[in-house]
Amino acid sequence: MAILSKIRERSLFLIIIIALALFSFVIGDVFTRGGMGSNATSIGEINGENISREEFATLVEQQRTNFGNQGTQMQYVNNAWNTLLREKIYKNQLEKSGISLGEKAVWDELISQPFVQNSPQFKNQAGIFDEEIFKEYIASLSDAQNDNEQSKNAWLSWLEFERNVKSNLELRTYNNLINAGLGSTLKEGEQYYMDQNTKLNLEYVFVPFSSVPDSLVKVTDDEIRAYVKKHPSQFKSEASRNIKFVKFENTPTAEDEEAIKQSVAALIKDTVLYNKAAGSNMNVIGFRNTKNVEDFFRDHQSDTPLDNNYYHKNMVNSIIADTIFNMAIGEVYGPYKDDGYYKISKLVDIKQRPDSVQTRHILIPFAGAMRVDPSITRSKTDAKKVADSLFAIIKKDKSKFAKIAEENSSDVTSAVKGGDLGWIVSTTNFTPEYKDFAFDERKGTIDVIESPFGYHIIEIQDQRNIAKAVKIATFSTKIYASEETESVVYQNAESFTAAVENGKSFEEAAKENDLTVQPVVGLKAMDERVSTLNVQRQIVTWAFDKDTEEGDVKRFDVTNGYAVVKLDKAIKAGLNIGNSTSIVRQKLMNEKKSAIIREKMKANDLATIASENNVRVNSSQAVSLASPVLPGAGRAEELITTLVGLNENQLYKGIETPTGVFAVKITKKELPVALDNYSSAAKTVLNKYKAKSGKVFTVLKDLSDIEDNRASFY
Repeated sequence: MAILSKIRERSLFLIIIIALALFSFVIGDVFTRGGMGSNATSIGEINGENISREEFATLVEQQRTNFGNQGTQMQYVNNAWNTLLREKIYKNQLEKSGISLGEKAVWDELISQPFVQNSPQFKNQAGIFDEEIFKEYIASLSDAQNDNEQSKNAWLSWLEFERNVKSNLELRTYNNLINAGLGSTLKEGEQYYMDQNTKLNLEYVFVPFSSVPDSLVKVTDDEIRAYVKKHPSQFKSEASRNIKFVKFENTPTAEDEEAIKQSVAALIKDTVLYNKAAGSNMNVIGFRNTKNVEDFFRDHQSDTPLDNNYYHKNMVNSIIADTIFNMAIGEVYGPYKDDGYYKISKLVDIKQRPDSVQTRHILIPFAGAMRVDPSITRSKTDAKKVADSLFAIIKKDKSKFAKIAEENSSDVTSAVKGGDLGWIVSTTNFTPEYKDFAFDERKGTIDVIESPFGYHIIEIQDQRNIAKAVKIATFSTKIYASEETESVVYQNAESFTAAVENGKSFEEAAKENDLTVQPVVGLKAMDERVSTLNVQRQIVTWAFDKDTEEGDVKRFDVTNGYAVVKLDKAIKAGLNIGNSTSIVRQKLMNEKKSAIIREKMKANDLATIASENNVRVNSSQAVSLASPVLPGAGRAEELITTLVGLNENQLYKGIETPTGVFAVKITKKELPVALDNYSSAAKTVLNKYKAKSGKVFTVLKDLSDIEDNRASFY
């Protein structure tokens, strides 16, 4: 706010500066973001197919429409990219398989969608889906796309629907190809059945890795690096950044709060202001004496909207409930502090009202009503005639209400329940006209009322807990930092930035200013959230800018203040062990421990092996893959999988598992009873194969050649 004051004082000078800055920005963007290079219009490539900026921007807009503008820019971008990846990858695979989905296949899929087949909008007079009507609807959407924002969004929504239908068809076609290639024989079924149900009696020695002290093995950094090189697919990583930041918050001071409190208090009473134009004093009606709270709210701009609901005492803010329910209509309470606001509350009305009501209704809309189906063409006058005629029938015989609702109400959700809307409370998000009728009239009342949605035939079926309810007008002003306070915070952030740029350590400067340093590790180029700062795409873009170097510091405007950010480390894409060092180290240690343990398993009897390793010989009966738990060793699927194919009365040594090493003797091997038919087991095997087909896209994506330039544009 303080900055704005300075801007106003130097407006001409600032206009020149802004013009030069904009020119510099445009020219700089051309050169730094590839405006003069080959990637100027390329968002990326998928298996050699270029993704143009125009194509991608259209898809991003479709995502924005689907989200109803409720998401963030990067959510739209990421969803668009994932959609493209899926489309292009499956299209590529289908082409390699010699399969092409033509326009007719996609069209047939479109018109088979339940939304299309069941919509009254696309049915002829006989109530049957008409393909020509559907084609006309699509043509009308296309023709009207440039008429207004609503028409544009309708067209984008249709394109997204069409795209999803085609994408799902491609996905289903490809998965059907995979599933068609999957199969299991009766022999596989027999083997699976035998393996799962073979029971083993075992004597064994289990030596866990934990029994070998860590001090006996050593894993070097070179060995870890060698392991990473040997297993590159496990450690492939994209570029990332490690940053740290401190936040300077525009926190209101005690003086700021008091000034806001006094400004709110001044609204209660009438005031006299001198009108220069009229050359006389003018009386301004205050909150207490105003006869129209709606006008008062419009004139004075409350930071919370006017609430016209009625509330019972248990629903009113506990800060004011006792006082409000003892006040007379027109009295004002406050100012009082609540949830970051200073407020004044006026008792507007008192009624005896139920706290909840049960109703049913029949909705008769007209052309132009809110959320009306485009197929509704009747006029408002005709809709009223229909509602009145149905009301006349119901008034004579209420038992017909449910059937008439099912056959005539445009509220499909309640129509199937005979128009029943269940129980609602006064704060339920219903149109005010409906709620006023339901809560003000008596149980059993039935009538026709008008709302923005059309005409409703409403019956009040039941009401509960009739008691005193109040309507309260609460005017609020958010407690915010003054211009002076914001100016001080800004100067503190600038001083901190300058101190760090001039050589002071980030931590030392933070300590001097009583600030908490917050680290952010592994920030990716397409991230938008930055720890507690939430959505801060500007910080991510700066951290990945080619001109930003490790150790650079910058101040950013963030929600309610400023963040000073330091780039700690820039990590390039490639092989990167990241946070997995300890996991790899432990794996390599276990390999070395396994060698030590196996060296002590050279004896040819379990007793000696147990003695050499300071453990005891264990035994277990009827162990199988269906029940692979061993005393002293826990679950041992890997061991049992190995043993089911081995012979009785032989000693098997040095069998390594994820937790340790076994020496085992199978004292008895009991095969299951043979079956006449193994088709059921074969089907189980096939289902296991099919379950793995769900990972196809992930595999295809890993095998695809993908170039992603989104971070250069968004």
